[in-house]
Amino acid sequence: MTNTTGLGEAFQKLFGDRPRIYRAPGRVNLIGEHTDYNQGLVMPAAVDFSTLVAAGAREDRRLVVHSENFSETVELDLDELPDCGQRHWSDYPFGVAVELEHAGRRLRGANLLVRGEVPIGSGLSSSAAIEVATGFALLDLAGANIDRLELAKLCQRAENEFVGIRCGLMDQFISCFGKAGHALMVDCHVLDYKLLPLPDDLKLVVCNTMVRHELASSAYNVRRAECEEGVGLFRRQLPGVRSLRDVTARDLERFGGELSGVVLKRCRHVVTENARVLAAATALERKDLGSFGQLMRESHCSLRDDFEVSCEELDLMVELADKAGGVYGARMTGGGFGGCTINLVQSDSVESFKEVVARGYAEATGRQPEVYVCSAAQGAERVS
Repeated sequence: MTNTTGLGEAFQKLFGDRPRIYRAPGRVNLIGEHTDYNQGLVMPAAVDFSTLVAAGAREDRRLVVHSENFSETVELDLDELPDCGQRHWSDYPFGVAVELEHAGRRLRGANLLVRGEVPIGSGLSSSAAIEVATGFALLDLAGANIDRLELAKLCQRAENEFVGIRCGLMDQFISCFGKAGHALMVDCHVLDYKLLPLPDDLKLVVCNTMVRHELASSAYNVRRAECEEGVGLFRRQLPGVRSLRDVTARDLERFGGELSGVVLKRCRHVVTENARVLAAATALERKDLGSFGQLMRESHCSLRDDFEVSCEELDLMVELADKAGGVYGARMTGGGFGGCTINLVQSDSVESFKEVVARGYAEATGRQPEVYVCSAAQGAERVS
């Protein structure tokens, strides 16, 4: 799906020389939501929607970035680094440059032309895709070795510290380490992963509700703070607890009564979601897509009722998917409060699924959804 057509020529017209071209994919998370920043388990797959960065070195220490999507050019002086972003799309590439410099990676000035295929605001992590593609390009132009784990961590830090979104590592990790035809079960505590092959006759179908509720960004940080409050309580009772990954279902039963009702629900979601990811990995290894789909449904209910990050539009989209034929499972994916659902659909049922869901959603909401049929893709790479 990645389309580099005309990108080199557009770069040459804009900057006067031939570029190198890099890509980094977006991602969809099959199961394991809001667990990554709790050092838990997640199961993402890189998807064949990517951000492309055409890049060429400059003689000075300026970073000049042009976005095809926004038809805008911005500049950054690498010798006068800002402390934080400006709530602008350029925060993502600039934040990565800032964090690379802070980490001791002296960069060359560069011209960058960015083409984003990942739908913005859809929950497919366009932010991680531009971060990773930019970081890969800047390091390669500087002649530096590219350690993918270090790159993922630096891109996460850029989003945390420069952009101001307290995301976990999952999005940047899968953008770096994705493998075609596979999902990855990622352990966010030890930063290791297990490859899980996806059946050839299975499609990852992403349905975009086309809504993004205003509280999405602020609520994300609130949920993270609520999880940290829970960790503080459990740590007083169990000194070995460092994150909700260390809390078991039995611990919840024993000490959950000391939490406020809201914090208890947040913790319960994370603890049960980690268990669902483990069960889902086993189901996938056994090619038991029926069980996998049921775990997806349970995940959505937990996100709706305990973590409270779903919304009417996402719930409707899941209900419509459950009524369509050839669907193994459906759930919201991403931060929530709008965005997308992920659906595991038999390949020969994809067209009928798209028709049923799109028609039902449009009739109920008056909005026409976007439906993306995806395959699991390779992680970040230089493509020319």
